[in-house]
Amino acid sequence: MPQYYRYLLTFRFTIEEINRDQTILPNISLGYHVYDSCSDSRKSVRSVLQILSGPERTVPNYCCREQRNVAAFIGDLGSESTVSMAQILAIYRYSQISYGATSNVLTDRNLYQTFYRTVQSAQISCLVLSNMIRFFRWTWVGIVSSDDDSGNEEIRILTKYLTMNGICVAYTIKVKYVSLNALHEIERKDMEIISKSSTQVIILCGTYSVYLSNWLHAIRVVLRDKTLVFGPPFALMTTIIEQHRETLNGSLAIQPSRLSLPDMRRFYESFQTVNHPEDMLLAHICLRYFNCLSRDPRMNALLQFIHNISLHNCTGTERVTDFINFQGGGLSDRVYKAVYLLAQALHDLHMSIARQTTDKVALLHKYWHRLHHVLGNQRDTDDNPYFYRNGDLTDSYNTVNWNCFSNGSLKFRFVGRTETKNYTFCINVKKILWKTSNNQVPESQCSKNCLPGTHKVSQSRIHSCCYNCVQCSSGEISNITDSETCMKCSELDWPNEKKDRCVPKRLEFLSYTDDTMVLVISLVSSIFSFLTFMILITFILHQDTAIVKANNRNLSFLLLVSIMLSFLCVFLFLGHPEDLTCILRQVSFGILFTVAVSCVLAKTIMVSIAFRATKPDSFWKRWIGSKWSNSLVVFCTSIQVIICMGWLALAPPFLELDTHSYQRKIIVQCNEGCVIGFYSVLGYMGVLASVSFIMAFLARTLPDSFNEAKYITFSMLVFCSVWIAMIPAYLSTRGKYMVAVEIFAILTSSAGLLGCIFFPKCYIILWRPDLNSRTHLLEGRR
Repeated sequence: MPQYYRYLLTFRFTIEEINRDQTILPNISLGYHVYDSCSDSRKSVRSVLQILSGPERTVPNYCCREQRNVAAFIGDLGSESTVSMAQILAIYRYSQISYGATSNVLTDRNLYQTFYRTVQSAQISCLVLSNMIRFFRWTWVGIVSSDDDSGNEEIRILTKYLTMNGICVAYTIKVKYVSLNALHEIERKDMEIISKSSTQVIILCGTYSVYLSNWLHAIRVVLRDKTLVFGPPFALMTTIIEQHRETLNGSLAIQPSRLSLPDMRRFYESFQTVNHPEDMLLAHICLRYFNCLSRDPRMNALLQFIHNISLHNCTGTERVTDFINFQGGGLSDRVYKAVYLLAQALHDLHMSIARQTTDKVALLHKYWHRLHHVLGNQRDTDDNPYFYRNGDLTDSYNTVNWNCFSNGSLKFRFVGRTETKNYTFCINVKKILWKTSNNQVPESQCSKNCLPGTHKVSQSRIHSCCYNCVQCSSGEISNITDSETCMKCSELDWPNEKKDRCVPKRLEFLSYTDDTMVLVISLVSSIFSFLTFMILITFILHQDTAIVKANNRNLSFLLLVSIMLSFLCVFLFLGHPEDLTCILRQVSFGILFTVAVSCVLAKTIMVSIAFRATKPDSFWKRWIGSKWSNSLVVFCTSIQVIICMGWLALAPPFLELDTHSYQRKIIVQCNEGCVIGFYSVLGYMGVLASVSFIMAFLARTLPDSFNEAKYITFSMLVFCSVWIAMIPAYLSTRGKYMVAVEIFAILTSSAGLLGCIFFPKCYIILWRPDLNSRTHLLEGRR
């Protein structure tokens, strides 16, 4: 392969350059042995032993070399042959630098203390590859690998990192050599696996081989719409894209960052068969790629038979740089860096022992086992170490987009790179040309993303990436895509309609700004308060008239004031509740209504006493007078005040946020504190109202032109009916409607008292003044 031949030429160029450089190993020339392992571990072991033993028979632990001192080894390209070499060289403590082996086994410093490489292990490349898969949010991928140690190791490491990133492997296909009879059946099954799977991304890993190349060609039909992703072993092989243009078009690869290289083009171009007739490798490359006849008739015949081609004589001036496979740099920079690092380490060791003896060559040979310590401490111009502790070269990665255009041209786009330390990606997605028709990033998922507001429920015990999207339960949200679980909102919040965020619950209370009912209540309360105030003014202006004086005008004034304040206390029930308003609303309502009912009771009793005191020497005459009625009002009211004080002392009302009655709103309400206290206030009012009703009912038949007891009876009937109906309605409602029921009861009962007791009197005062006289009242009494 021309690309591998380029590695050999790069090696030769670097050796010659170092030997010309007087700043490195002055007066010492580097020589070399070159052996082709053919990616065969057995051949690589035999070659190592041959180098160590010398030109004669290969004998372990025996060396017949006289002057050619072996300093170190460079190679191999493949992991399998490199491991075999490293096992032997570690015993003899010879330094070894590989320019292509990625096996993770070689990071074990207990076994391979003298091993280094100018690439990084498969573990790092798999980590970078999995990070790139995660960057594009691909969670459902397939893996195709060579069926060898390298492929199996990469599958294991890659699967581990993919799983850590939440990426599932839909299938794993291992490609190996099989007989021709079984080949077609295996390819058919592989095509069926790939075509049935929903994954759009396939990862290539392992070792590139003829078998894998043939497999890609055989199933190219099902790979047309798939995006292939691969790591450095494939990214550095220009042969693979040359042979599989359509399949690999739009694919992504990660490859190590390019190291600096001198211009070697003139050196490469000098290798022509006319200039190097002894170079059989070059002759075979020309034979294979230019169809040039070689000096080996058997080779010519074999190639014509295998490839069914005709060979011809060439001029010998064909240049190896004309091959596309040669033009790709591949690992040339890694070969160059390996030779230079080894030469620099030899130089540093040479300088460190220069003062110990004049026979520096012998001393170098004597201390060759110390070379790997010096090699591991090599640093760049910024004083940063070249190697990690495990012998890997410190490196970063580039992301490459491979494209094949209709005119047959190939283009490699560098679309991103990783950081050296944490291998996080920085990719310019806009520069990537995808296979998709709209040039959008391919989607590769077993299940569609679960949108915010839903969560994943696994539908497969094997693959966590296959799931159903289920709406979050009541009161829960998910604010990220593909959420595993839903989060519960706090008690003060509730999910929005999409269930992707918590929003504050709507506060429910009788608001002045947002509630029409509040405006109606406020208007009605204000009108009745103003009407009561006008009636009070009317009574004050006509306080000397008979109808006002009847039944104690002071009680009438007090009753009107209490009714007017009862209308106004409704405003304590409106707006946002506070602790103070919660206390004032119930206490003021209870006391004001107690005053009103006490006044009605006192008026009723005074009517009854007045008619019973008409007889001479009546016992009831002593009870006639305002002081008794006033005392009765004070006494009855004092009991209510005591009840209220006890209520406030034990457990006063307070502001409460009810977050449980309704899901989407918070009821801002007043908690009554001690429920017994609240119902004691209502119960006491009920007792007073009942007594007033009974007294008024009994006095309704007393003769009078204006018998107030009749109207008090009606007023108490209205009062009691309203409050009896209010209790079940109050208990069966929640939130602002419960408050509205209480407000309705206050307004209705107050209006009943006002209308039944004072409207008839106002009618007489304003429109029938002829009836508003003492004579008329006495006539009615007779």
